[in-house]
Amino acid sequence: MARPTGLIATKGIELLTWSTPNGHKANIVLEELKEAYGLDYTFQGINIGQNVQKEPWFTAVNPNGRIPAIVDHDNNDLAVFEGNAILGYLARRYDTKNLFSFPVDSDDYTRSEAWIGWQHGGIGPMQGQANHFVRFSKEKVPYAMQRYVGETERLYGILNGRLADRDYVVGPGRGKYSIADIALVGWVNDLELITASYDQFPNVKAWLLRLWNRPAVQKGFSLTSASSYDPRKGRSAEQAAKVAENKKIVDAAKEQYGYKYQSP
Repeated sequence: MARPTGLIATKGIELLTWSTPNGHKANIVLEELKEAYGLDYTFQGINIGQNVQKEPWFTAVNPNGRIPAIVDHDNNDLAVFEGNAILGYLARRYDTKNLFSFPVDSDDYTRSEAWIGWQHGGIGPMQGQANHFVRFSKEKVPYAMQRYVGETERLYGILNGRLADRDYVVGPGRGKYSIADIALVGWVNDLELITASYDQFPNVKAWLLRLWNRPAVQKGFSLTSASSYDPRKGRSAEQAAKVAENKKIVDAAKEQYGYKYQSP
């Protein structure tokens, strides 16, 4: 993809995104809306490794300089940023049959907001920090690693309990696939990178595989990167070896600080 230098569309939704857990939210919901309603969109890959998201044309869309962001050229060029705000906006405006959301006057709408807020305030920042300290920090800081990995595991214990007798996070009966699931799936897909195991959370693992059976989820994950992890296939030997190497370091940090898994 050529390096973007500005908005390129004049109508419809224009998506500015990259292959991150938050980026996948917008990718997937737009693919679902495209499949269900024929809602077309234009996208540009914003390579965050090249700091494209810090350029003036992008910060005019999102002053925070982060992906994802959308511009709705059919609604007075309205710019919407933050992945969960994008989910809510697109659901209210374009999911007219509530195929992936709930009527705004329903209790499940409020439940969906609660779980999306839980992801935004919990799994997102905690797993994000765990990912930083385990994989990218030049210094291996034992306290930080065990603190953030441990808190992420606690949160996944809550999600695992929620999914004990249901297929999806929100909805009547066993639940309905919705933006509450889409808000989570990008993060869950990267769980093993912080050395936690899907086997520790079997209900979450089954849910993740269930979502990966959806063509729009597969397309959303591959929109800006053909190398997104597919849990149905497993990791390459090289990836698995790196995770195992990091796990030894994290396990030692947990032992040093007397970490014991507990949830909630």
